[in-house]
Amino acid sequence: MSRPTLSIRSVSLSVMSALLFCLMAIAQDAPPAQDVPQGPPAPPNAVAQGTVALIQLSDRIDTRTVKAGDHFHARLAEPLTAEDGETLPEGAKIKGHVSSVFPGFRTRILLSFDQIDTPRGWVPLIATVTGVPGEHGMRAVGEEGEIGRRGMTKEEVAEAVVVGAGRGAVEGERADGKKGAAQGAGNGAADAAYSALESGHDLILDKDTALEIRLDRNLLVSRR
Repeated sequence: MSRPTLSIRSVSLSVMSALLFCLMAIAQDAPPAQDVPQGPPAPPNAVAQGTVALIQLSDRIDTRTVKAGDHFHARLAEPLTAEDGETLPEGAKIKGHVSSVFPGFRTRILLSFDQIDTPRGWVPLIATVTGVPGEHGMRAVGEEGEIGRRGMTKEEVAEAVVVGAGRGAVEGERADGKKGAAQGAGNGAADAAYSALESGHDLILDKDTALEIRLDRNLLVSRR
């Protein structure tokens, strides 16, 4: 009569271990709150620091091949207007580079912006990625605006681990009774946990991907 109790206990421990591993990984990946930088008031010929703008990539960025230091190009997806009425038109060219690539269960990439083409020529563009609209599987994480894949929620991970354990237990019991059920549940839970985290590997930003950015410095548009 003790064998079923031992099996149930083994199943529970296996499921809890896999679930705890996943939840710890999710907690480590949780983005901290981002504070909007404060600065002096923008001059009339500038777009103010803190302004949020939408841009589109002109190049494809793939974490499997890209490395820190690689350059990329983008363009404004909407006009930006300074207080004096001078406007940067949609399509204004942007230059940037890849600052870092963070591989792992939650692959991330940090993009930095260098310059933007304005009526006064190429000027420095200091901005942070705050979102990836339209790409439901991606998000901006961390204070510096790294882009990462949106992982499974805690509820989704828990469900995946429990379902995986159940399937493994059924298959194991068919092969080796109660002992096989316990071992199968452990294997199933572990496989489900790994699959949940593995979904964060590799990150591809296709050409025309939209990025939401926040200006971290006043952007001078015209000469005065």
